[in-house]
Amino acid sequence: MPAGAILLVFILVQLGCILAGLLFPDDFRYLSSANMGIMMRSVPVLGCLALGAGVLMIAGEFDLSIGSVYTLTAVVMAMLVGNGVDAFIAAPIGLLIGAAIGVLNGALTLRFNLPSFIVTLGGLLFWRGAVLLINGAVQVRFDPNPVFAAIFGGTVLGINAAFIWFVALCVLFYLLMHRHRFGNHVFATGGNRSAATAIGVNTGRIKIIAFAIAGAMAAFAGILATTRVGSVQPGQGAGLELQAIAACVIGGLSLRGGRGSILGVFLGVMLIFTITDVLLLMRAPGFYLDMFIAALIVAASIFNHGLNRGGARE
Repeated sequence: MPAGAILLVFILVQLGCILAGLLFPDDFRYLSSANMGIMMRSVPVLGCLALGAGVLMIAGEFDLSIGSVYTLTAVVMAMLVGNGVDAFIAAPIGLLIGAAIGVLNGALTLRFNLPSFIVTLGGLLFWRGAVLLINGAVQVRFDPNPVFAAIFGGTVLGINAAFIWFVALCVLFYLLMHRHRFGNHVFATGGNRSAATAIGVNTGRIKIIAFAIAGAMAAFAGILATTRVGSVQPGQGAGLELQAIAACVIGGLSLRGGRGSILGVFLGVMLIFTITDVLLLMRAPGFYLDMFIAALIVAASIFNHGLNRGGARE
């Protein structure tokens, strides 16, 4: 299984990092509490985006607009709170906006039989422009009530609350995709839509729901990021959609749909951030990360393609 392969790679990378941290504790501070804290605060945003993108990829579609949706919903939430709306009301409004944009993407894709790549590429640019239209290129402060801040940005027994949310969502998505009928329908829709329709699966509805999940998870990522930082920048979501898809590909999800696992998505996200952390600790130039991630994406795609061909021969 692709998730099994990425799990082995992840374990080997972690063992190497731990060994280097023990041998060179002053030069390679991988095991320091400060570094672990940074990792736990950084992972959840991309992780939530990747979970939503992963479900949609398994259904056979893509959403390139999730980075812009992430920013838009965060800006709307922050502006509502700034105008006196309670954060516990503003946050669900942001989630609903994200889900609604996902439904719109799905409806346009299915209604006009267009590639989701094209539809959501247009959405990426449209919603990015909408952020500038709503608030301009100005940073928006986010100052929620203390309870909201503690739930989404505090710590529990030394563990960042956002990371706990991410792990809990991974468990929830695992149960939904691998232990529930909905997950079976998503895999069937992405694997062979005609066959899924023949056995009674409403593939159109499944795809719409998957698009809505991707939009809602983008909005939730915006909630976590904005609570942690205390503000939102108009361009902060640029490029996150590609990183989320990259994490899914590295985690073993097929670009053609119908194949993958939530464990693979989790490991793909963790591996990207582990590599990022290692390069930062080694004081490597930033472009090294882009080069390494690009090579890893291509290698993972070739590996997944080989697995798909092997499965087809069997």
